[in-house]
Amino acid sequence: MTDTATTDTRIRLLREEDWPEVIAAEERAYAASGLSEGGAALRSRHRASPSTCFVLEDADGFAGYLLALPYPLFRCPDLSLASTGAAVRPTESNLHAHDLVIAERARGRGLAPRLLRHLEETGRAAGHRTLSLVAVRGSEVLWAGLGYRARPEIGLPASYGAAAVYMAKPLDRAPNPADPTPGSAPRAEVG
Repeated sequence: MTDTATTDTRIRLLREEDWPEVIAAEERAYAASGLSEGGAALRSRHRASPSTCFVLEDADGFAGYLLALPYPLFRCPDLSLASTGAAVRPTESNLHAHDLVIAERARGRGLAPRLLRHLEETGRAAGHRTLSLVAVRGSEVLWAGLGYRARPEIGLPASYGAAAVYMAKPLDRAPNPADPTPGSAPRAEVG
């Protein structure tokens, strides 16, 4: 049986005309907790890696977004600073899922994991070995269920708040049914 709640959505690259909705969704999601970055910082994450920033659409239009960029493993962008490109190198083996917001009307449909799976596929195709993120507001339980390992020993910029947790997971190559030894690719070290 097909779930129409997820099949009527599509993921595409973020475009210039998406910014008003992206900025508004980010503000609604994070302003009350003091984690909102603002448009200039969000746009800088996109400029750093436009091929890893996505919008989710459904029949009613904008349903969410995901901003990701290559970033050194065990580090993350400071929410209070725009990305200058100095710390971002397209050749990084780690892809950092910086910001993911699902529109209020589209929540509860499993769209956040779907966006992350899309990012994982994109990361594998680009040769990234790991995917990282910073869990905020107690979301580490959700991310752990998707294979991310908490790394509480990794220091984070104060802009994330005291309860934030750095998390990472290896991006093993996707299993190939024709491969006699599925999963034989070396695992990236995140533990």
